[in-house]
Amino acid sequence: MFRIGNGIDFHKLENNPDRPFILGGFEIITELALVGHSDADILLHAIADAILGALSLGDIGQHFPDTEESIKGINSVLIINKVLNLMSGKNYKIVNIDSTIICEIPKISPYKNQIIQSLNKILNIDINCISVKATTTEKMGALGRKEGVGVFTTVLLEKIIS
Repeated sequence: MFRIGNGIDFHKLENNPDRPFILGGFEIITELALVGHSDADILLHAIADAILGALSLGDIGQHFPDTEESIKGINSVLIINKVLNLMSGKNYKIVNIDSTIICEIPKISPYKNQIIQSLNKILNIDINCISVKATTTEKMGALGRKEGVGVFTTVLLEKIIS
């Protein structure tokens, strides 16, 4: 049995050299940073939401509310690990992931391979089952004005038959 899920996340972008800019567990060296209650890794957040959605387990905000002070600044790898444990507990595995990062800055293309390698390690799935793409909004809207970054992710899960 297969299940499909979609995840989406947006975070405000700021100039903050003291906060790391992290996508898929990979740190891009830049003066820019994403604002968030956690480390603001929107790629891992969108993947987590896609998995949770495919499993009908709600969303990342239910499992990691931004009102919870004890998780302020949490590393998003811990978030995805909890979601992967929930997935495993329901006897599912990831077949493939397709993600699109939407932003004007920073340019993602030079980092795509490193991001995919990082996701390969975090998710423990074949590198050929991970797609990371990037696009812009052609300078339209808040993302086009360089006010934020967005990510859309689709994940396909398969029931493990034992």
